[in-house]
Amino acid sequence: MKPSDINANEHVPYFGRYIEQAPQTTILEGLQSGYTYVLRILENYPIEKHDYRYAEGKWTVKDMVQHIIDTERIFAYRALRIARGDKSPLPGYEQDDYVNKAKANTRTYESILEDYNYCRANTVAMFKSFDDEMLEQIGTASGGPMSARAAGYIIVGHELHHMQILRERYL
Repeated sequence: MKPSDINANEHVPYFGRYIEQAPQTTILEGLQSGYTYVLRILENYPIEKHDYRYAEGKWTVKDMVQHIIDTERIFAYRALRIARGDKSPLPGYEQDDYVNKAKANTRTYESILEDYNYCRANTVAMFKSFDDEMLEQIGTASGGPMSARAAGYIIVGHELHHMQILRERYL
């Protein structure tokens, strides 16, 4: 399975941009290659730029990494519920509220990277447990359809989207 196998009826249009950014690999390969790529960038990121904002009102690097973690947890939870056949509608969330409440800038960069490591390990373990039937389950999230596999590719593409922003605006 690849992101190009995802049908339009498996996600709301907004999330298509993240699925399109995911590499043409399996979800597990995308999660694992994304993890290696992100760590290579973040572990070597200059210490003096951990609290850097490229413009007034924009997130710091710590905020962005915490946002990636929070979003991964939310979409992994959605994937789990959908894969298990839960048809309860799952609400959307306001990313800026999450960033503000996370207070990432009060944490050490190392603790945020540790959090990222644990989060990704759990996401990989969960997706390893899914078979094709589970991945193809469709539920409701953010007011529209979402399949478990679409949620997986959204995690992968969302992370790459933010790494692109990091490279373009923070480095």
